[in-house]
Amino acid sequence: MGRLGVGLAVGCALAACIVAAAMVGKRVNKRSKWLKMVKVLEELEESCDTTVFRLKQVVDAMAVEMHAGLASEGGSKLKMLLTYVDKLPNGREEGTYYALDLGGTNFRVLRVHLGDQRSAILGQDIERQPIPQHLMTSTSEDLFDFIASSLKDFIEKEGNDLEQTSPRRRELGFTFSFPVKQSSVSSGILMKWTKGFAIEDTIGRDVSECLQLALSRKGLDVRVAALINDTVGTLALGHYNDEDTVAAVIIGTGTNACYLERADAIIKCQGLLTTSGSMVVNMEWGNFWSSHLPRTSYDIDLDVASPNPNDQGFEKMISGMYLGDIVRRVLLRMSKQSDDFGPSSSKLAVPFVLRTPLMAAMHEDDSPDLSEVAKILEEVLELPDVPVKVRKLVVKVCDVITRRAARLAAAGIVGILKKIGRDGSGGIASGKFRSNRPSRMRRTVVAIEGGLYTSYTTFREYLNEAMAEILGEEVSPYVILRVMEDGSGTGAALVAAANSAPEAADTVQLQ
Repeated sequence: MGRLGVGLAVGCALAACIVAAAMVGKRVNKRSKWLKMVKVLEELEESCDTTVFRLKQVVDAMAVEMHAGLASEGGSKLKMLLTYVDKLPNGREEGTYYALDLGGTNFRVLRVHLGDQRSAILGQDIERQPIPQHLMTSTSEDLFDFIASSLKDFIEKEGNDLEQTSPRRRELGFTFSFPVKQSSVSSGILMKWTKGFAIEDTIGRDVSECLQLALSRKGLDVRVAALINDTVGTLALGHYNDEDTVAAVIIGTGTNACYLERADAIIKCQGLLTTSGSMVVNMEWGNFWSSHLPRTSYDIDLDVASPNPNDQGFEKMISGMYLGDIVRRVLLRMSKQSDDFGPSSSKLAVPFVLRTPLMAAMHEDDSPDLSEVAKILEEVLELPDVPVKVRKLVVKVCDVITRRAARLAAAGIVGILKKIGRDGSGGIASGKFRSNRPSRMRRTVVAIEGGLYTSYTTFREYLNEAMAEILGEEVSPYVILRVMEDGSGTGAALVAAANSAPEAADTVQLQ
């Protein structure tokens, strides 16, 4: 019995050791997997780093690319398109003006009443209409007749009082958010359709003329006074409210910028004459690229899988269309490193399943247990019961991607200011910086629109912080970012107003 007891004791001890060793091994293995996830985050932070030094390199690159795009067609990734808008509203416009905003599967009709003093928009009426699916692939005449009919119905609702007080021809601004080669302030050739439209007989035609003919067919005495994109509308609205507004940026689902440039700096159009000596330039800055941009393997994978690889590189790093999917790609890699996310989810492998508003909601979740993060992970990505420590990691990933995007957007804005000498450096001429020349600082306003900036508090704070860091404490007080609302609608009506009454238009010059 003694020997048997000893044997049993030894056997039990051995079994206990084996179990203990297995448990320790399991813990070590789990710890190792967790460290792998943390390493993914650390590598992401390093590759997304946006020091002030790096941001200033992006600023310089943006200014140089702007100059190159103005010097020759195809000389830069930035298209630097002429808008032929050289008259911006100044607040002295008065009367009633109209706008059509066609940017997707819906279009809007607006009527704006102006009161002859700055910021005096007395009132506006807006009506939204869906574009019937069949018209998106029909004929040019069918589409524009439908739009003209909607405008006619809208005007007929005005009532007799407005009819009697508006004897002159109505003026309309047309926001057309498709690729157009502008030929005057009120005309432009459609280069291609996007966003589900495929009307072959419109390509290569002047879209303003198409609309004007439709208006005539419907018996409307309305003139298309301006053809613009939404960014130009934002600049017009900003300038109407504040004459120091010299640039506009939209940062939402997509992103773009425009600014006021001296006509003599537009080298690719020598001899260009404008009444003001300046012209609004549509940068199409989403296509900006520089080796100084902090690109990661996730950005490369996203670009390769996109319908437009090697295109819109800047937009893919800073706009709302893509930020959520970059985060998803990081989380997918993390989930392959550890089972802390729980059972693998096929949803995590679906492109764009995590939209940026959801990412923002996770990022700004301030509950103690990050319950909103848990809810989105479960409902959207089908990852239930994710531990709190992993939720914290998810929030950190959102923070890294958002901070990079906001700071790069800030660098882009300062790049515009550098090009026109509003960053304190003296500007850029003939491709060379005039950094040795002292610059008298002037108050400078940049109009900004888009949900990423206006609705995403953390993004906005990061962008504002980066602007101050890049410009420095002496210059940053002179630069103001002012939020606009509805540049694509109200702004279009304001451009129409400025271009229908030459005596009311501002003679804006950059100094």
